[in-house]
Amino acid sequence: MTDWNYADTWETVARTRPDAEALVQGPRRLTWAELDRRADGIAAALLDAGLGHQAKVAQYLYNCPEYIESFFAAMKAGMVPVNTNYRYTADELVYLWDNADVEAVVFDRAFVGRVEEVRARLPRVKLWLVVDGAAPETAVPEWARSYEALATGGGPRQVQGPWGRSGDDLILIYTGGTTGMPKGVMWRQDDLWAILNRTATLRYPEDGTIDDVAGLLAAPPKRTPPRLLPGPPLMHGTGMFSAITALASGGALAMPPGHKFSPTEVLDTIERERVTELVIVGDAFARPLLDALDADPGRWDLSSLWLVLSSGVMWSAEVRAGLLRHHPGLMLVDTLGSSEAIGMASSRSSTDGAPSTAGFRLSEQTRVVAPDGSDVRPGSGEMGLVALRGRGSIGYYKDEAKTAATYRIIDGERWSIPGDWATIEADGTVRLLGRGSVCINTGGEKVFPEEVEEALKRHPAVADAVVVGVPDPRFNEVVVAMVEWRPAADGTPPPPGDELVAWVRETLADYKSPRHVVTVGSIGRAANGKVDYRGLRTAAMAELGVPASAG
Repeated sequence: MTDWNYADTWETVARTRPDAEALVQGPRRLTWAELDRRADGIAAALLDAGLGHQAKVAQYLYNCPEYIESFFAAMKAGMVPVNTNYRYTADELVYLWDNADVEAVVFDRAFVGRVEEVRARLPRVKLWLVVDGAAPETAVPEWARSYEALATGGGPRQVQGPWGRSGDDLILIYTGGTTGMPKGVMWRQDDLWAILNRTATLRYPEDGTIDDVAGLLAAPPKRTPPRLLPGPPLMHGTGMFSAITALASGGALAMPPGHKFSPTEVLDTIERERVTELVIVGDAFARPLLDALDADPGRWDLSSLWLVLSSGVMWSAEVRAGLLRHHPGLMLVDTLGSSEAIGMASSRSSTDGAPSTAGFRLSEQTRVVAPDGSDVRPGSGEMGLVALRGRGSIGYYKDEAKTAATYRIIDGERWSIPGDWATIEADGTVRLLGRGSVCINTGGEKVFPEEVEEALKRHPAVADAVVVGVPDPRFNEVVVAMVEWRPAADGTPPPPGDELVAWVRETLADYKSPRHVVTVGSIGRAANGKVDYRGLRTAAMAELGVPASAG
């Protein structure tokens, strides 16, 4: 039985399909042989810099070929890739890289100033690699090395450290969640490989060998290798997990050229590169895509696309139905998962039937449990936490307390419980409520923001909405809706707040409806679709005249 490691798998793809495309971004195109060769150059540089076994290598990059190359290079050398949110401030970067024990940073030229600001506070870092593209060596800061020069500098092939490789080698996924400091989720490569392989286009025998991988890759394909467009940043689990799955199947990544999500760039890339699979993060991505399609129907040939996969935030039934109107052949899959737990539940939509918003079917490895560990009974209306057993992440890096709170032993088995609350309908459908970390306590009743947000976003005048709890002397907290309105074609103003409150009350209990509606120019979602609940709560308090001391 093979101890699976992604470096071994990807090198096998490169040997078997050297001339097949692996990475595409605008005019840039890399074959598998070129990807492998460039990653060897970076892996050799990491070893030459004195980094040891399982040393941490941070990617501080936008979506680009170098992200995958340096990720591959770290795994080749028996080191640990560490994702980095490129929106972080200087203090947040220092916290993350110090917490992760980072010894090398691969960063985009656009971040030279920020790196210069923090590098003196990070004495552990031995190597700074600037992704400089075609820029001459003289343009590289004196304290950094040119990524391009090292990637193209030649050297040995199939680079490994003297310690070799193992399925125990880690991948770190730092997640900020909705509150608190970032936490490093530890994944053994063997566990991650096994989980993602189960849903891959080309599935390998889990109990097989690397020769089986080579044989399947060399055989005539039963299905076209995936050409995946990762909509969210590769710095987030949704983007990276999808990308490494497609690459392990011998496929390719097609990345839009811009650094910000643009629906027209995404649709242009799907048509130009004959993309087969698209990964998004709920309505934050799907609604702008639908708006672009509605505004210019027939402009894009999307016939190559058969799968749209969403994860991370709720994906409304109305938007899914709208996408199917433009491309009836699509399969839309909404998954419940997190950086800690992959594949907890899923919901599939096609022209044969579209489930309602937040309606999921649990996987065989998933259950909904009460806080005491007992099962929530279907149809009881009781709220519980979604729990996943079996292979999964092994804990948080250097945080035993958070690991113990999230990974629990129930009935003699280890379960991952990231904090997603849900109820189970009588028919077994799981209704997601949201994360307990942002739950609102109003008059003794629990209100989960995501449930109210989805009701708000079904209103035709609402472009986006977030719900927060604002301190109240009588009810402890009251529900406040922060609303971004959709501009009306005829210039009419948005409806009054009480109309929106009445809209919510048509589908949700009265205590869940907003007491106040606050208009904002933009919700300010991050590239992974998530929002800063803490910041929006502060803004709502200021708008309503609630003193900061009350929070």
